[in-house]
Amino acid sequence: MAEIRKSEGFIDWLDQRLAVKAFIRVMMTEYWIPKNINFLWAMGVVLVVLFGVLLVTGLLLLMYYKPDINLAFDSVNYTIMQEVEYGWLWRHMHGVAASATFLIIYIHLFTGIYYGSYKKGREMIWITGMVLFIAFSAEAFSGYMLPWGQMSYWAAQVITNLFSGIPVIGDDVVIWIRGDYVVADATLTRFFMLHVVLLPLVIIVVIAVHFYSLRFPHVNNQESEVFDFEIESNKFLEGRKKESKVVPFWPVFLSKDFFVVGFFMTLFFALVCYQFDFAMDPINFEPANSMKTPAHIYPEWYFLWNYEVLRGFFFDIEGMAAMDIGLIAFVIANIVFMILPFLDRNPMNTGPAHKRPVFKYWFWLLVCDMIVLTVYGKLPPTGVNAWVGFVAAVLFLGLFIALPFITKHEAKGDAQ
Repeated sequence: MAEIRKSEGFIDWLDQRLAVKAFIRVMMTEYWIPKNINFLWAMGVVLVVLFGVLLVTGLLLLMYYKPDINLAFDSVNYTIMQEVEYGWLWRHMHGVAASATFLIIYIHLFTGIYYGSYKKGREMIWITGMVLFIAFSAEAFSGYMLPWGQMSYWAAQVITNLFSGIPVIGDDVVIWIRGDYVVADATLTRFFMLHVVLLPLVIIVVIAVHFYSLRFPHVNNQESEVFDFEIESNKFLEGRKKESKVVPFWPVFLSKDFFVVGFFMTLFFALVCYQFDFAMDPINFEPANSMKTPAHIYPEWYFLWNYEVLRGFFFDIEGMAAMDIGLIAFVIANIVFMILPFLDRNPMNTGPAHKRPVFKYWFWLLVCDMIVLTVYGKLPPTGVNAWVGFVAAVLFLGLFIALPFITKHEAKGDAQ
């Protein structure tokens, strides 16, 4: 056992037992971040803040929510929204934070792709980030069910039915997920458990692993410049701060992050108080009715691109049913981002997209295509809309099929 001396204060008392000073030094004051970055590198901290907002407001809503198909709708739309003091505020904050979280996730994701932050030893950072995306997606879907409105019910009906496409065991998996032959009380209870207990715990663990994975290859920078962090950190500690290419995580980097967070939260509360409608579908203010199907079923905006890939294939091909083709495309669409580090076959060029002659066009075409998929995912799949969705879905898959060939060709050009 280490020698315990008389402490000089509370912090010193803690330090002797938990080594808090060493922890702060390793994790904050001597954790080095490149200088050559911009505000887009603050999105990770913004996401942590939003997750905190979701946890706090979720706990407040949990006090009054009833996970029962006969009580859920009224507990949200009457008890919380009309009877509980400031209940409307907690619900608006929770709903807007959910949408804002995915907005920031997509900015974070495309920033990583643009600056090549998935390459050269950073594969685990990327993979854990994509696991977080999947976990947040499951959390958002399970939460979308809880108000038990029309869109909650029918979205659950559609999404759970996707698992019936699994060969041999599909129908049994659907019954297992629902807890019944149809979406019913058992389904709501199961998704309630996922939303408030299991998935938040998974997200917290994966966030910890994601931050841990950043410690080894270090944070990327705008030019993907490679330098010795130890040499640059010594320059900073010796007082040559202007010459050094790095700054400490705390207080320098994190103080800038706090400025970005403050600006973002100003916009966030403006949305919460004045423009919250965008995060709440009007159809969902009607109680769930299994006998009345909405004219057009669609998910929240952050799932629309995925949804359009699923339904984009609206005709049979060579005897294969349209639903099966769409389901295969849907699965591929959810895998390709995860394996992006292995599809990019140009390992030497780790620079940003604007310095890669072919990849930059691939990147912006991907962004535009996903916007088209998102827009048309909310429109009825009829007439021209169906064909635009089909072309956009094929283009999305084609871009990732072409990526290895594009980057390999690009690598040959770099070698010459």
